[in-house]
Parts: sequence; structure tokens; C-alpha cells
Amino acid sequence: MAPHEGLVHMKEYDWRDSNVENIGSELDHKVKYNSAASEPAWQEVGQAPGLYVWRIEDFQVVPWPKERHGDFHEGDSYIVLHSFKVGSKDGEEKLAHDIFFWLGSKTTQDEAGTAAYKTVELDEFLHGVAIQHRELQKEPSEDFMALFSRVRILSGGVRSGFTHVETEEEPKETVTLLRIFKHPTAKRADSILVYEVEPTWQSLDENDVFVLERNDKIWVWQGKNCSPTEKAKAAQVVHEMTIAKHLDVEVVSQTESRSRTIVAMLGGEDTEGPFRTPRPIVPSNSQDAGRRPRRLFRLSDASGQLRFDIVKEGAAINSSDLDSNDVFLLDTGSTVWVWQGSGASRAEKAMWIRVAESYIRQLGEESNGGDTAYLTPISKIVEGNESAGFFRALEA
Repeated sequence: MAPHEGLVHMKEYDWRDSNVENIGSELDHKVKYNSAASEPAWQEVGQAPGLYVWRIEDFQVVPWPKERHGDFHEGDSYIVLHSFKVGSKDGEEKLAHDIFFWLGSKTTQDEAGTAAYKTVELDEFLHGVAIQHRELQKEPSEDFMALFSRVRILSGGVRSGFTHVETEEEPKETVTLLRIFKHPTAKRADSILVYEVEPTWQSLDENDVFVLERNDKIWVWQGKNCSPTEKAKAAQVVHEMTIAKHLDVEVVSQTESRSRTIVAMLGGEDTEGPFRTPRPIVPSNSQDAGRRPRRLFRLSDASGQLRFDIVKEGAAINSSDLDSNDVFLLDTGSTVWVWQGSGASRAEKAMWIRVAESYIRQLGEESNGGDTAYLTPISKIVEGNESAGFFRALEA
């Protein structure tokens, strides 16, 4: 199939007729930097290696407590900055930065928009060299997972507060059920997720481990097909839960008769199984027949209009296809990388996120809503500050 066949070209933008004429200019950078410098959350960050997490609360960037790093509420949006040292061409070490804006599955549009805007602002504060990642709850990347000793997805959010279940018999009783399972597409064996799920027997799955907290006791329910790493992660979770307060802990395997007690507490007194529940993760990069082909696109205004055209399709994409004068979008079939050339125009630099998100929406429309393209992670990098992950994606 020819590279252009079946591809619907996106709208061409004439930046001279738009409101982005001054974007990317020296004045624009000064205005943005001064705005970023006045943001209290950015003070004293980006000067040394470290991990920083903020939650969006009422359009404000609020520091997330270090003891809660790795905890995310599905109703919220967060910004995560990872600063680390890397080698440079002259042999000297320099500081590199990854910025993730994490969007919960139930976050509001206002919160998501604030996270995206503030991520761009933080990048400006770091002099435009950070790698930006849009991270979605339902498809966490391995790079994001690697930042935390554990990732725990909790219900509720800043607007609703933490969600608990109260029973009619004991109105003040708190019931929390955590599902522990391996990231379905991760290569690392220790990429284990912890999700808060509805405290009902319908949430159980015999391939995973579940931790049930009810009043002053914790039960660990080990599905008969769970892995040793999931059991180990459950032990770590229980340890963290019992540090602050004393709780009795009982660990049972699904194959043991006493495991029926836990099922009954979750409302499944007469349920025998099997227990099967889809995991709350969409493996968009699974190796199935519907995976998208690799494609490389160029975003350029060299013609006087901002054009978005396909450059190459298939496995033969490599670094020689990139041009410092433009912006390129690489779709690996599971992730979209946006590469900004050092000589890209101000319009190209300004429009990359709008074009990338339009491209993702177009993929969903072409699939008639049956695809998970809308969950595709987007990462943006600047020439000269590429990550190892980008080069692996480019040369794959």
C-alpha cells in the first residue's frame, strides 16, 4: 500500500492568519519564563536530580506529599518532574528532565487542561529542554512506572474526596479493596500496579492478588493463578498499610476453603467462581493484528502554510529521516513521539500539541470508535535532548 493511501490529510493551518505569530519569539519566551518564574510550585526545582509530584487543585499546582508519591486518584490530574544527570557530547554531565502530566480516568476537563498548560510552563522554566509526556491512567508507560517503588490508583479525587463503602449493618464501617497485578504489556517483571476497585466479589480475578481492609483487619486473597511478584507486591502494600496503625493480617489462597470467608464478606456468599474480571488497563501496544503501522509525519510551514504530511511508513524509519528545520511526529503503533528540530519555526513549535492530539482523534474516527487510539501516550522531545527511549522507538 502506498504511504498516502487511506490517509486523510489534516487541515492545513496558515500561521500568518492565526494568533501564534509571536509564539516562539524572544519576547514570547521572556513572557512565558517570567510567568513560570512567578509560580511558587516551580521554585527550587530543576537544579538537582530529584522527583517532584504536584496535584491540580482548583487550577492551582499543589505539592503532593513525598510519602504519597506513587498514589494517584482517578478523579485528578497530576504533574510529575523527574530530573536526572546524563552525559553530554563534551563529556560533562548535565541535568535532563522528564515531565509527565498524568490524567486520571475521571479527571475533569478543567483539571486536565490546567495540567497540560502548567506542563508547558514548567518546560519553559527549565529552558525548553524537558521531555514532555502525556500519561494516561489506563495505559501507564514503563518509564513512568519506573519512577515509583509502587503505583497505587485510588478512587475519588480532590473534588469528591476519598471514596469508601458503608454497609447498612455497620454505618461507620470502612471497606477498601485493592487489586494487585502485573502491567499487561510491561517487559519488567516488577512492573506491578495497585488499583482500588469496588469492594464486591465481582471485582475478584483468580489471576491476581487482592487486599481487603475492613475495620481493624486486613485480608490478602491470592488468586490461584497469581504470580510470585504479585504476592511480593501485596506483602509490601500490607506492610505500608500497617506501619501507621496496628492491624491484624490474614493471608489466604483461593484454593483454601477459608478463602470463601473473604468472598462472602464481599457479598458473594453463594458464588463458587471462576472469578474473571477485566483488568483496568487497556494494552494499546499489544501485538495483535489491529496494531497500527509505524508512520513518520512532518509538521512544516516552509510552504507558507502549516502542513502535516506523511514522510514514511513501515520499519525503515531512522534518524536520517529527521530534519532540524521542522517538527516530526513518529507513531510507533502504540506511542506517539513528537521531535522538535532545533531550527523549527515558532508556528511549528506552537502547534505540535494541537496537531498531535488532532492526529490521535483522527485515528479514533477512522476506526469508528472501535479502537483505543485515544489512549495513545504522547511524548515531546527537543533535538539534542533526546532520550534513550526515543532512539529505541525510532530505530525499532
